[in-house]
Amino acid sequence: MVAKRTAGFNPTTFLAKVGNGKTILKSKKKDVLFSQGDAADAVFYIQEGKVKLTVVSTKGKEAVVAILERTAFFGEGCLAGQPVRMAAATALDPSTIVRIDKSAMLRLLQDEPTFSKLFMAYLLFRNIRIEADLVDQLFNSSEKRLARVLLLLAHFGKESQPETVIAKISQETLAEMVGTTRSRISFFMNRFRKLGFIEYNGGLHVHSSLLNIILHD
Repeated sequence: MVAKRTAGFNPTTFLAKVGNGKTILKSKKKDVLFSQGDAADAVFYIQEGKVKLTVVSTKGKEAVVAILERTAFFGEGCLAGQPVRMAAATALDPSTIVRIDKSAMLRLLQDEPTFSKLFMAYLLFRNIRIEADLVDQLFNSSEKRLARVLLLLAHFGKESQPETVIAKISQETLAEMVGTTRSRISFFMNRFRKLGFIEYNGGLHVHSSLLNIILHD
């Protein structure tokens, strides 16, 4: 899942209202923000950078739950009484992350109805996207799942113009997101390139024609 940026949200105003309940974290690439099983006592907000959420099964298999971008929240399960983290959070890029104490976040949600509505809309969108991801995993081929992930990373279908150049992301990470092997990702990426759906030129360029993979039965 690739999280959508929060529409109508003013981060400067939001962070000012948090007050003393926040900590600014400067994370390097691959820094672990929290691990699966850690105590859930804060919500996090991405000012700059990207964060990967992953889960590990009891057999040691890792899967990517989401790639979160600037203005995204994560760790909000603590607000619903979640005692420990169900996933791990790792910085994909050098990132500026705001850690907001659970008590400060609850206070803000209670005292600021406008922010509360925006935050609720954000969570509802995340829930819809998670359901769509589940349907995608259950019913679509790995090739279609990869095409969907690439289009989401490029923000096709969003209100703003798509960012057709995707920041560097490894084939290992794509394999974890799609739920297949790295060799299959390499095979499909080469096929997409030969068909003209993507190209490598100073970054990974994704063209809208990649939709043909998803729409083709």
